[in-house]
Amino acid sequence: MKYVVVSDTHGDLGILEEISAKFQGEVDAMLYCGDSELPADAKIWENFQSVKGNCDYDMNYPNEKVLEFGSDRILLVHGHLHAVNFGLTSLSLLAREEQANLVFFGHTHQLGYEYQQGCLYLNPGSISYPRGQFTFIGGTFAIVETSDDEIKIDYYNRECELVPNLSGVIQK
Repeated sequence: MKYVVVSDTHGDLGILEEISAKFQGEVDAMLYCGDSELPADAKIWENFQSVKGNCDYDMNYPNEKVLEFGSDRILLVHGHLHAVNFGLTSLSLLAREEQANLVFFGHTHQLGYEYQQGCLYLNPGSISYPRGQFTFIGGTFAIVETSDDEIKIDYYNRECELVPNLSGVIQK
């Protein structure tokens, strides 16, 4: 299965439209980790599964979603309700409870991933307002591809170009 994972656009509808146009039909799902600042009924959400971030004031967003695609069970959250600024403990407890093998979250605006106890925790970074050591890229999102024996992770910049030094493969 193949997923586009985006987070923290903070009102930048244009970049979501570009990503959607580029990858629609090329991936199994497009997932959004919150803080769009768009209405929950915005047309763009026809293409994305989305959750509520701390800057999303429309109460019609869910705080979390559990999605199943093939053998993948995905927990989609923003992260602000799970203290992701301080580690993955709270999020890992929820992932275990939900029996998720993939967890996608945002909030920190910093890209990164970690694989522990059979579960991938991935933050795509902020596509519009990046923070941390990879700020110079100017914003990132991720494509995650899963198979029976591995998980491939690629990060892309705002021009939808692969950032090769940030790719990784995890053997399950």
